[in-house]
Amino acid sequence: MKRLKILLFCTILSGLISGSLLSQNIAVIKIDPDRKTGAIDPNIYGSFLENMGRGSLLQPESKFADENGFRKDFIELIKELNVPVVRWPGGNFVSGYNWRDGIGPRDQRPAILDLSRTRIENNHMGTDEYVKFCKLIGAENFICINAGTGTIDDAARWVEYCNYPKGTYYSDLRIKYGNEQPFKVKYWALGNETDGPWQLGYKNKEDYVKFAIEAAKLMQNADRDIKLVASGSSNYPGVGGKYDPDDGWTDWNDYVLDRMAGEIDYISLHRYATQALRGLKDQESFASQMSLGCEIDKIIKVTKGSIEKAMVKSGTRRQIYISFDEYSARGNSLLGSLMLAQHLNSFIRNADIVKMANLTFLTGLTGSSSDGVYKNTLFYPFYLYSRNCLGTSLDVFVNCEKYNTELFKDIPYLDVSAALNDSKRAVVLNVINKNETKAIVTDIVLQAGEYTGNAKAHEINGESVNSTNTAEKEDVKIVTKDVRFKGNTIRYTFPAHSLTQIEIPVK
Repeated sequence: MKRLKILLFCTILSGLISGSLLSQNIAVIKIDPDRKTGAIDPNIYGSFLENMGRGSLLQPESKFADENGFRKDFIELIKELNVPVVRWPGGNFVSGYNWRDGIGPRDQRPAILDLSRTRIENNHMGTDEYVKFCKLIGAENFICINAGTGTIDDAARWVEYCNYPKGTYYSDLRIKYGNEQPFKVKYWALGNETDGPWQLGYKNKEDYVKFAIEAAKLMQNADRDIKLVASGSSNYPGVGGKYDPDDGWTDWNDYVLDRMAGEIDYISLHRYATQALRGLKDQESFASQMSLGCEIDKIIKVTKGSIEKAMVKSGTRRQIYISFDEYSARGNSLLGSLMLAQHLNSFIRNADIVKMANLTFLTGLTGSSSDGVYKNTLFYPFYLYSRNCLGTSLDVFVNCEKYNTELFKDIPYLDVSAALNDSKRAVVLNVINKNETKAIVTDIVLQAGEYTGNAKAHEINGESVNSTNTAEKEDVKIVTKDVRFKGNTIRYTFPAHSLTQIEIPVK
């Protein structure tokens, strides 16, 4: 009898221990619609074009070309993504670009040596064509001025050409070339990556601020309604080979913000996150690639602090936001899908300060073939976010297993963002499972509000992280399924190496 009791006790104890271990392996996501971070600006789903005369956008010889030379198939596909704003024309290209070379009859525009790439630029794609293209896809204009070889007068006259109604030399020139109404270009960047030694007309922070303040003054004299974006740092350790840690990227941003607060509406951030992995032993590993959302979060949070300090110091009431107007994913693969989703999750989590973002490049969201463009692996996550993840960003609690890399420690395997989408009357939850081999069972706890008990899960995945799409075969796509639940908890298993967006209707 004594042995039986001991055996029974051990069996019960074993069950309790195993049950405890099982519960510890279940991740938890807690969502409270009252814990709001900030309004999600649709402009975070913007994109970027450098030289529009290349790639799948402009191909006058194509059977898909319209009367302007734009590929109609590309335009129709891009329209599905609801891209709200397109930044142009640079990029490094703009630091040697004379906007006057790109206006007027095409056959009279000069062919110029593009000194940023040492190639011939025919200038067939200029300001008028850019504005026309943006109108075709329903996007706002966002022009970056030449702060390298250009002058403050060049910048002001470009605003005059685009936005002044009529009666001046440059506004009448726009009318002469077939555009009676002003373009009303809203967003203007005061240069591109001007702290980068690789840039034409590179400037130190003192010289840049002198130039930018005067350019801003003249440009706003031409149009008081424009929004201005100062050139934040892009010269991070390991990027250009000429980095001074005693005068680094944070010093540049602090100097620009301290002296331009009250004059600007945004400061730009550029970060190609994979650059942070250079020189590391595990830089190509899936785990390291999936840690890079931490790099984006870090840069945003540090810059937010600099903005707050500069605004308090200056006493200005003109709010400054972040325009993350250059970043990229990693090409046409499932890895690229998850890389893109990491960036978008970060922008959503920081929606109170990030009010614009521009993916490099717009043409990279589709693949191109002789039979037409197709949806590559980057198209699908962009589609899910830009169409569904709107409204208000929510501060989400996540408890799950973590991992370490050479670059970061305690990285959650679940990368999560959420939005309260009032127009859809739904909570939209975005979850990346960064574990390459294991699914993660998760309890999604809805801490406030009433829900219908019927949700939709949109999953993007593939057989491996290298799965890709072609014109003939689509290995990475959106698979949608219904999720039924009772009460305020959803038990869901997120598959390995996947992105899942769950729409949870609110009564």
